[in-house]
Amino acid sequence: MTTQRCAHLRQSCHMRLYRVMIPTRQLSRGIVPLLAFLLLLSLSAVCAQAASASHEKYFVYVGTYTQEGSTSKGIYAYRFDSDTSTLTSIGVAAETTNPSFLAVHPNHRFLYAVNETGNYQGQKSGAVSAFAVDRATGKLTFLNQVASKGADPCYITVDKTGKYVLVANYTGGSVAVFPVLEDGRLGEASAFIQHTGHGADPERQEGPHAHSIDLSPDNRFAIVDDLGLDETLVYKFDSTKGSLSLNDPQLYTTLAKADPGAGPRHFALHPNGKFAYVVNEMQSTVSAFSYDGSAGVLRRLQTISTYPKDFSAHNDDAEIEVHPSGKFLYASNRGHDSIAVFAIDRDKGTLTLIEYASAKGQTPRSFEIAPGGSLLFAANEKSDDIVVFRIDAKTGRLTPTGKVLDVAEPVCVKFVSTETPINDAIE
Repeated sequence: MTTQRCAHLRQSCHMRLYRVMIPTRQLSRGIVPLLAFLLLLSLSAVCAQAASASHEKYFVYVGTYTQEGSTSKGIYAYRFDSDTSTLTSIGVAAETTNPSFLAVHPNHRFLYAVNETGNYQGQKSGAVSAFAVDRATGKLTFLNQVASKGADPCYITVDKTGKYVLVANYTGGSVAVFPVLEDGRLGEASAFIQHTGHGADPERQEGPHAHSIDLSPDNRFAIVDDLGLDETLVYKFDSTKGSLSLNDPQLYTTLAKADPGAGPRHFALHPNGKFAYVVNEMQSTVSAFSYDGSAGVLRRLQTISTYPKDFSAHNDDAEIEVHPSGKFLYASNRGHDSIAVFAIDRDKGTLTLIEYASAKGQTPRSFEIAPGGSLLFAANEKSDDIVVFRIDAKTGRLTPTGKVLDVAEPVCVKFVSTETPINDAIE
């Protein structure tokens, strides 16, 4: 909102209130001026907020792989000015093992990471680590670590209340929920569900492989992609107890079942809440769904390839994200080493290809659209870099900005505002 627009609105408010004051002057000589003052005060606050939003600053946290020859030490951080697109390295924010996926607490005081390992303190389990964010320096202070209840946890999210952390264990084929204590530390699991079964591919789908867990906007449902089962499962989530229960077995197996051997990996919900999308790693496709938010039901609408027909080498899909405008969808290809860009039909939710944009690196395992929707950060795992692209607001196309961050085996990128007001307590 521009300064001129704000001034125009203030003048308009003055004129309208004056017209109201004339016929009611004798009855409300004290009330109307008070209302005018309160209205203008509110308008000024909105204008100030709009002006400051365009100049907001962030910490950018990068999760990595630290084992098997990697030179990474853990989680890395940068300062990011959204107004100038300036990036400044902070260095290692915290040393920890294989922090392959990160999640930020709603109050921005805490950050959580999975430790993607198969042996934690002698258990066939990975771990989940809690950190406090230093709002001045961006450094992370280790709080505690708990077993993830399954091997190789690969995905983590924080519920909307900030009271629970939800984790998907890939090799373990399970999902778990952990309470967030008042000081940000994690408690022991409040819920655990072990998946069973297998998929069509005897090598990669010999058993369940939970690959992601996301929450619906109303915090009532947890959506889980299981690559090993070719299923997207919908669980009821009780945020008062931190519990999970299967939403409707009959519905989810018939309506959110992937093609045999597709390997659903990650999930993205459209901003309007009516459509959802799943990237299928093994099939290299994206499936579009209608989403009934009242019942937590997915119905498949379309499945579309993420790479060109003339590409014959091996490819695995990885990340998926819907643009904040709701107009575009992005999915990454590892092998073709590109990001597929699609237009979203606003009425039907279906996808139409716009372009295959080169990732300008090897194996784009993940990417993140920066707040404001003008930039996309692509994490190229095998070329040890994060390439920053500019997003065309009209077409959705990607153009390299020339900014490249050198990070060993980057896997996940998350933004934390340095200026957003936060609550001291977990509500």
